[in-house]
Amino acid sequence: MNKSPEEISQLQRWILAARPRTLPAAVAPVLVAWGLAIRYNAFRPDAALVLLLIALLLQINANLINDVIDYQKGLDTAERLGPLRMTQAGLLSPRQVWTGVAVVFALAGLAGLYLTLIAGLPVIIMGLAAFVGALAYSTGPFPLASKGVGELAVLAFFGFLAVCGSVFVMMGSVPALAWWCATAVGALTVNILVVNNLRDIDNDRKAGRRNIPVVFGYAGGEAEYIGMQVLAYVIPLLVWLSGLAGITILLPWLSLWYAFRLARAIHNRPQGRQFNPLLGSTAQLVLFYSLLMAVGVIFNF
Repeated sequence: MNKSPEEISQLQRWILAARPRTLPAAVAPVLVAWGLAIRYNAFRPDAALVLLLIALLLQINANLINDVIDYQKGLDTAERLGPLRMTQAGLLSPRQVWTGVAVVFALAGLAGLYLTLIAGLPVIIMGLAAFVGALAYSTGPFPLASKGVGELAVLAFFGFLAVCGSVFVMMGSVPALAWWCATAVGALTVNILVVNNLRDIDNDRKAGRRNIPVVFGYAGGEAEYIGMQVLAYVIPLLVWLSGLAGITILLPWLSLWYAFRLARAIHNRPQGRQFNPLLGSTAQLVLFYSLLMAVGVIFNF
C-alpha cells in the first residue's frame, strides 16, 4: 500500500484487517466440496452458498484474532516484514478489533443456523471447533502457531474440516474421495503458513516461536514448502490409480507450472518484504488447484 497510515479510511482499515490475500484459502476447499457434492448428486445451491459465506467469515475472524493477539503479545512490532497490521499500526484499537471478531462470529453463527436445519447438531460443533481453533492458533495455554504445530492446524481446518465438513452438510456422509481431496488441498494451503514463517524467521526466533524454519533453518522451510507441493500433486495420481476417480482427477496437474515457479522463487531466497507477493501467489495456487480438482471430480472420466 502506497498510502500513509493517516490516509487510510476506516473502511480500508477493516478491509486490510480482513487480509483479502488470504481469502482464496477459505474459498478453495469449499469449491472442492461443491465438486464432490455434484459428483454424488447431492449438491444443494442454498447450502453451497451459505457454506462459502461461512468459510469467508471464519477466515476473516481468524485474521482479526491473529491481528489483535499478536499485537497484545508483542509479536507484531515496527520491525515486522509482513503487510501492515491494523492493531500494531494503531489504525484500529484492540477493543475495535475484538468487537469486529464478535460481530463476524455472530454473522457466521446466524448463517450456520440455516445449515443446522439441513445437517443438524454437527454443524454447530464444526462451527465452534473452527472458532476455538482460530483462538487456539494464536493464544491460550498452547498457542499452536508458536509451538510448531501450526501446519497440523491448517491441515485440519482448511483440509479436513472445510472439505469434509462441507461435504457432510450437503451429503449427510463423507465418501473416501473427500478425505483424499481434503488432504491435498490442506497440504497446499499449509504453504501459505510456510511462506509466512520463512519471511518472519528472524522475528520468530526473537519471540521464542517454534516452527520448522526456526528449528531447521531456511533450508528446512524450503523443504517443507516443496514437500507439501509434492504431496498435493501426488495425491490425484494415487486417487486415479486406486480407482476412486477417473483420469480427470489429474486436472490439478495443469497448475504444476505455477507450483514450479513458486518453488523456484522460494529457492532463490527472497529477502524481507519480497515474500509478501509470494504469499498472495501461494494462496492463488491453492485456489487454482482446487478449482481444477473440483472440475476433475465432477466430470470423472
